[in-house]
Amino acid sequence: MLAMRVAFIAAECEPWAKTGGLGDVVDALARALGRIPAGPEAPVDVFLPRYRAMTLPDGQHPRHRVRVPDPLSPTGSTEVTVVDIVSHGYRLRLIDHPPAFDRAGYYGEPSGGDFSDNAWRFGLFCRAALETLRADGRPIDILHLHDWHAGPAVLLRDRFYADDPILGPAAVVMTIHNLAYHGWVPRDRLGQLGLIPGDTVVTPDAAGIDLLWAGIVRAEVANTVSPGYAAESLTPGYGMGLDETLASKSMELTRTGGPRYFGILNGLDTALWDPSSDADLAARYDATDLRGKAVCRADLLRRHGMDPEDPGPVLGMIGRLDPQKGFDLLAAAAPRLVGLGARIIVQGSGDARLADPFRALAAARPDAIALVERFDRANARRIYAGSDLFLMPSRFEPCGQGQMIALRYGTPPLVRRTGGLGDTVTDEIQEPGVGNGFVFDDAAPDDLVAACERAFAVRGRDGSTARWGEVIQRGMALDHAWETGAAPRYAAAYRDAIELRRAAERG
Repeated sequence: MLAMRVAFIAAECEPWAKTGGLGDVVDALARALGRIPAGPEAPVDVFLPRYRAMTLPDGQHPRHRVRVPDPLSPTGSTEVTVVDIVSHGYRLRLIDHPPAFDRAGYYGEPSGGDFSDNAWRFGLFCRAALETLRADGRPIDILHLHDWHAGPAVLLRDRFYADDPILGPAAVVMTIHNLAYHGWVPRDRLGQLGLIPGDTVVTPDAAGIDLLWAGIVRAEVANTVSPGYAAESLTPGYGMGLDETLASKSMELTRTGGPRYFGILNGLDTALWDPSSDADLAARYDATDLRGKAVCRADLLRRHGMDPEDPGPVLGMIGRLDPQKGFDLLAAAAPRLVGLGARIIVQGSGDARLADPFRALAAARPDAIALVERFDRANARRIYAGSDLFLMPSRFEPCGQGQMIALRYGTPPLVRRTGGLGDTVTDEIQEPGVGNGFVFDDAAPDDLVAACERAFAVRGRDGSTARWGEVIQRGMALDHAWETGAAPRYAAAYRDAIELRRAAERG
């Protein structure tokens, strides 16, 4: 089989633009696909807006201009600049159009609220990506769309490019990274996408269009980022209003007999996250020699004004300050955990209201609680390495990468059983001799405290019990590398999508 030509369309890609896990996945998957035997033609094209905060690497980068239909332009079209950067194992293709992307935030003002013209911004971005592929003159096999920001691409394919020899045959894979964000475009803003009620992709009586829904329905194949989250998303409690759509999609079959909606567990960049080579750590270590982890623990505590000689458990938590992540559960549980001898180090940025309790707790007990209210890559790595337990009490978690990093760094995760957390963390209490961490079920402070107590009992006073060491070793032995797990599954999904598209074209 000839290699597939694949293009990603996404609003984030680490290290160029990132607010969460979306950016990590786009970057790591694009690189991994180029390294597997049955993967697509390399390099994968990754289309990304050029945001104001983005810094380009030194050197000359090819630039070309592409004229793009633009519903808000007086002439009906506009020119955008495409900047090509071959780096990180894929070809980054930045869509540079200052009126759309030279702004303080990616999706809205830093003070909050989405930009009112997001439909135009991301519609223009998707249209520019498609026109750039047309200008290349080579048929594209797969358009891999990530979240609602890329949803306009499949609407545009079906509305304007159905008979185009380059884009018409392209199959679409829609990956859902977080169902909480839909990209709703009300009826009076459909014109920002170049669409009108009653055309071939919008019904005459439509109140508007949900870009994530449109991507799911029109894609040949849709997936989310863990089997657990895929199953949860079929229920009203987790489906965010799309559960019936997803359930219907999951009942449809590909040519190979699999469902057209399913979960693929995210991987981990094991070269990027490796305690044996991590330059941000006070000492390096691996599963065969954990002495460096003790050095990292002492270093973390000193940096945050805590006693490095105290053997009590060190609890770390990193994430976006969002109700989804369960920071409020930890804040409510913190006094009791400190009473049990724990120290707590939290790093996050986002909703200031979720940070307020930790500020107060840290002010009252600086010897036991620390808050790092910023995005700090180096400190995050030190938390992963220096903590005794890594907490993820999420209300929902499509996949989660923190628990995978913690496992690799020899820090057993303590998580709520949801989405990808339930797929990757096995509770040592429920499955003795098998567990790699600790799991609780209800999103309540009492349940979080009880789970910590169970973990503390396994750890013992100073973390020297044989059972604790076995939990650490099982976690460090896991293989979450993209190349051995997720990337081959995406390549198989691409082949299924292509077959479905070809079958539809044959009628």
